[in-house]
Amino acid sequence: MPIQSDVCIPSDEIDAFNFNSAHRWIYNKLLVARSQGLECGLHDAAPSRYPVFCKPVINLRGMGAGSCILFSERDYRAKCGVGDFWMRVLTGEQVSTDFAVVRGEIAWCRHTLAIPAEAGTFDYWVVEERARPRLERYCAAWIGANLTAYTGILNLETIGGRIIDAHLRFSDQWADLYGRKWSDAVARLYRHGSWDLIDAERAEGYSVVLFGPHGQAYAYPDPDLMAAYERTVGISSIQLTFSEDRPLDDHAMPPGGFRLAVINCFNLDVGLRIRAAMAREFGLPAETYRRRTPSASFPANALSVWL
Repeated sequence: MPIQSDVCIPSDEIDAFNFNSAHRWIYNKLLVARSQGLECGLHDAAPSRYPVFCKPVINLRGMGAGSCILFSERDYRAKCGVGDFWMRVLTGEQVSTDFAVVRGEIAWCRHTLAIPAEAGTFDYWVVEERARPRLERYCAAWIGANLTAYTGILNLETIGGRIIDAHLRFSDQWADLYGRKWSDAVARLYRHGSWDLIDAERAEGYSVVLFGPHGQAYAYPDPDLMAAYERTVGISSIQLTFSEDRPLDDHAMPPGGFRLAVINCFNLDVGLRIRAAMAREFGLPAETYRRRTPSASFPANALSVWL
């Protein structure tokens, strides 16, 4: 995202954590759960019923590293270790929302609906044009109670209308789908502490994700081919989300797959076709990556994210 060089705008977790010492407590997922009255506990306090969700108390690497569902006391004893906590399993739609916050009050927001696949992977995300009044009221009350002095961009991830994760940054995966004037408004927010975007360019967008199997090495596709894909009408951007020069284990990835690329687009059919073409470049079966809806075995309203 192009921004002025004299403005510090954190766009990854480590920078956001270091830049916001007064508010970094929200990276403690146990505290976020407790702040909403959700049933939860540390690794040394067994849950009274199962299943529960288990994940690290703090995870600055993202991508659901170290997370799982515990179905029994045996799972709890085997998988919930030091540095982990458990919380009740939430069901419902998973939504990622970016907020522009000015002194604890919401000045702008944009919701993105997850279409999950399996074990922490996603088929695609829908960057919605519409508002979600009930979710916005809930998040506004939580922000007002817990971040009264905060000014900046805040990302909250929710399932069934309850917050599962909080980030003192924006969602960099699909920020280019927010409109041409959004990045300048963000810069002014961090420079002047005010929000002045007239958000008249909203259009529904899609962030289509390509995952491959774990355990195999991947190389970048041909640059000329990638440039041709990016020039396709309806495509906003294409991101390669791994480093071919780093060991596989150095990448934080969800249990269900190794994320290779993100295709941001305003036409879902075009995005899916580009994903299928890129899958062939990575030696993956293209037909696997053309689906439009979640599989019947993993419906969209089930907890399938590992955060």
